[in-house]
Amino acid sequence: MTSTPAGERDVIDVLTADHRDVTALIAEIWTVQDPMIRRDLTDTAISELVRHAVAEEMYVYPAMRKHLPEGDKAVEHDVEEHKELEEAMKKLEDLDVSGVEFEEALRRLEEILTDHVQDEESDQFPEMRRRIPREELTELAGKVETAKKLAPTRPHPGAPNNELFHKLVGPGVGLVDRLRDKLTGRATR
Repeated sequence: MTSTPAGERDVIDVLTADHRDVTALIAEIWTVQDPMIRRDLTDTAISELVRHAVAEEMYVYPAMRKHLPEGDKAVEHDVEEHKELEEAMKKLEDLDVSGVEFEEALRRLEEILTDHVQDEESDQFPEMRRRIPREELTELAGKVETAKKLAPTRPHPGAPNNELFHKLVGPGVGLVDRLRDKLTGRATR
């Protein structure tokens, strides 16, 4: 996959970096035995993944629908994967990090995420670089970064996975999530 010129990150660079960060966090969870550190790493991974997904749904998916020949189909597939990821994350939130159920749930999250990342990085991202003007990809990077700052930090499997919901209700949900995080001492970035 080709990248943008030095110093000019586009949305694909941002999303790919997110993939690397969350994948690294999950890999680290597997190696840590201390329950408090494991919980903090898990909560951070969940927070990062939720913000990433919300930003994609707000800005990337509309661009995919607009520019990619099979954009609607790709977005529908990705939204289904996001729903699966949210359910897996919600389950992880409530489990004891030292239990077998936690490891099963973490493995399930990792499987769904691996498939999602593979779809995006192998098929969708190269197609986006070919079909979406570079200026738009660069502009989308800024929108995605801003959206991640306001997005919820916890999974909400019952909420709609669409641009309108995230733009109208998402900032309020994000504010409540960040307040809950602060009050409970939950780890997020």
